[in-house]
Amino acid sequence: MVELKTPGEIDAMREAGRVVARALARIAEHAAVGVRVTELDDIAATVIAEAGATPAFLGYHPAFAPTPYPAVVCVSVNDAVVHGIPGRDRLADGDLVSVDCGAYLDGWAGDSAVSFVVGTPRPRDLELIGAAERALAAGIAAAVPGGRMGDIGHAVAAEAERGGYGMLADFGGHGIGRRMHEDPHVANRGRPGRGLVLRPGLTIAIEPMFTAGGDGRYRAAADGWTLHTVDGSRAAHAEHSIAVTADGPVILTRL
Repeated sequence: MVELKTPGEIDAMREAGRVVARALARIAEHAAVGVRVTELDDIAATVIAEAGATPAFLGYHPAFAPTPYPAVVCVSVNDAVVHGIPGRDRLADGDLVSVDCGAYLDGWAGDSAVSFVVGTPRPRDLELIGAAERALAAGIAAAVPGGRMGDIGHAVAAEAERGGYGMLADFGGHGIGRRMHEDPHVANRGRPGRGLVLRPGLTIAIEPMFTAGGDGRYRAAADGWTLHTVDGSRAAHAEHSIAVTADGPVILTRL
């Protein structure tokens, strides 16, 4: 069931979103060549705790996963698309890093993701990240009252097709509110003018996941969580939680 939020509830979600935004900003500042990936998880845990919030990912156990998620953030490096479990390996020069973070504050969830390169970037990695970010912006711009859910997916997919990038067929965005994952599913492909009518009070997370390889095929790692591209190509992930309002879309997960 899709639950519309009141203006006051959207304000509360914005506060949760700001916690997530601070954690991601602190992680991006700290990430550098030689830094252990677990340090990024520790930073997120600290920022979330300082805000009086709780991690949304830690202990999360969806049906597809063999075990509860064991960390505060997902850190996916290079050919890992999403759900990467932070380990003690160190970041190397040129690594493409995607970090996904979620938190609960006063009973409301925020969820966001960013991608960046540490050290010397490859131009094609920057292009990939830029395409994912443009797709996210296009999807958000399409989230207007009276629009349709298919408009969002169409906007995201158009950017992927423009760059020849792949997308994971089975993964996309989602509703968000009292729980991190609520109805409706927010597909990264869609037909304009089709699907759920977008109404003020709808709160969703839009999250393009682009792979440099055009087919978008993926495989699960032995940990049961991390998803890697089959062809070994790199991936980028961008995400914001937003609210549809009478005045247009409002981003809830930025400072």
